Amino acid sequence: MQYTKLGNSELNVSRICMGCMGFGDSQNGQHSWTLDEEYSREIIRRGLELGVNFFDTAIGYQSGTSEQYLGRALRDFAKREDVVVATKFLPRTQEEIAAGITGQQHIEQMVNTSLKNLGLDYVDLYIYHMWDYETPLYDIMDGLNRIVKAGKVRYIGISNCFAYQLAKANALAEKEGFARFVSVQGHYNLIFREEEREMAKLCAEDNIAMTPYSALASGRLSKHPGESSKRLEEDSYAKFKYDATAKQDSVIINRVAELAEKRGVSMTEISLAWLLTKVAAPIAGATKLHHIEGAAKAVELTLTPEETAYLEEPYVPHKLAGVMAQNTPAAAKQQHVWSTGSQKIETSKNEK
Repeated sequence: MQYTKLGNSELNVSRICMGCMGFGDSQNGQHSWTLDEEYSREIIRRGLELGVNFFDTAIGYQSGTSEQYLGRALRDFAKREDVVVATKFLPRTQEEIAAGITGQQHIEQMVNTSLKNLGLDYVDLYIYHMWDYETPLYDIMDGLNRIVKAGKVRYIGISNCFAYQLAKANALAEKEGFARFVSVQGHYNLIFREEEREMAKLCAEDNIAMTPYSALASGRLSKHPGESSKRLEEDSYAKFKYDATAKQDSVIINRVAELAEKRGVSMTEISLAWLLTKVAAPIAGATKLHHIEGAAKAVELTLTPEETAYLEEPYVPHKLAGVMAQNTPAAAKQQHVWSTGSQKIETSKNEK
């Protein structure tokens, strides 16, 4: 495994971040691809054995049970100082807004719930999960700064935002003396490269770490054409993100398969080796042991300039998809309930 500093922080993270969205109670079969605690623990332990020290979860994943599974496993298998734990908080609910709960109060409640779920005194990286169009930016940055000063959070990151929003937030933080975002978690992979328009350039200039999700396009970049899986068949949200561009994306996927065969490696290794040349640490979701094993191997693979160009050449611009396409001011009030254990949290129905 290789390691890197996470942007302008002192966090030393593995080049592969284990995504824990697949861990947790399936909520009465709603997410049939999620793992129970026993198998989640096996994958977490295997990741640790492979040198993975960076783990990403969220309060919105499976009613907070993803946080709970991860926290218990890390307490049993690792020393706290040896791992970097990231979790994310959701926007204010309409009920909170109506009740006059401020952004600062909301963040305090969210982090306290996550710390309880994780069984930790602090999280290393606390991530603003999606832009909250109904809460003043000052309140968000002030609220985050307060929990950093309180020692509940070491550093802050952001997810699902535009480059101008990240720049605006960090400019406000600099002006007010608040903690600044050190990382951004966006949608970025070989078949969805829209982050290269502005976000990647901003991050390079300001040393903000990119830790993209959907690194394998929900399995599309790790499976040969025609090969299926339960996740590919049943994940309606992934279908929403990728089905509309399946034809143009298939050209790139075929090239990934071709190079994998030529190099004698997996498609996962090819796809992540490409992404590792662009970002600090892609988030690799794992619901089987071979998922994290393949991701770890990718760190050791170096593509030639010719191979990189071959993979990149067929790409055509894509429309925004997923959270970024729907989390707009007009859509902000179209919400549904996520259960987070002791309280009900409402958030946009396009939660990733």
